[in-house]
Parts: sequence; C-alpha cells; structure tokens
Amino acid sequence: MAAHGYARTYQTQSVLTASPGQLVLLLYDGALRFLGLARAALEGSPHDPRRIETVNSNLLKAQNIIAELQGVIDHQAGGEIAANLDRLYEYYNRRLIEANLKKDVAAVVEVEQLLRELRDAWAEMLRRDLRTAPTPAGVQSVA
Repeated sequence: MAAHGYARTYQTQSVLTASPGQLVLLLYDGALRFLGLARAALEGSPHDPRRIETVNSNLLKAQNIIAELQGVIDHQAGGEIAANLDRLYEYYNRRLIEANLKKDVAAVVEVEQLLRELRDAWAEMLRRDLRTAPTPAGVQSVA
C-alpha cells in the first residue's frame, strides 16, 4: 500500500512540475491508458458482471481527457492546424460514443491507434525542442 502512495505522490509532482507541452503528453498518456483498459474489458469475458461498467467508465475518462485537449486548443495561434486538430478530437469523441453504445472494440482500437500517432508526434516535437533549446551558460547539455 505504501508503494501506491509513493506512486501517487510522484504522479502529482510530475504534473505540478511539467511544462505545458509535457502536460499535453501526460494527457495523451492518460487517454491511451483508459482506452487500453476499455479495450481489454471489451475483449475480456462477456460473462464478467463488471465488464460493461469498466468499459463505460474508462471510455468516459478517455473522452473527458480528449475534451480537455480539445478545450485548450489555441485557435488564434494555431490557425489551420488547430482547426484540423479540433476536428480530429471531435471525431475521436464521436467514435468513442459509438464504441460505448455498441460495445465496439474496433472503434476503440481505431481511436487508440490514431491518438497514439498524435501522442508520438507530440513527444517527438518535445524531444526536438529540448535538443534545440539554448543551454544556460555553465550547464552541460544532456542531448
């Protein structure tokens, strides 16, 4: 039980010290985690009495995260890219609603794959930004 407390403290500290870009990455990771749990429940035993509740709960959590990502899009600065991202998030939410209503694992897998691509592209952008960021005088670069 103590390990769970340390994990929660670490997670909280990670969020409190993360840059805005890292926070987006954490949101992507959270959504993917919930989608994975929903997919596993959908693929699991149809006789599990908690299956439907698990699927519903995790899909709703993923949808909430996607809605949060959609809500922080800067349409002024982002232009066409922001508009496209907004449409993607809208599509993801629509597919997850369908997945939840029909208990359709294919829809969950589709959104999971598409979201993973966005997450990986975001992570790569953050890595590139870190490599090109100026290093303060007297500090050795780790890149």
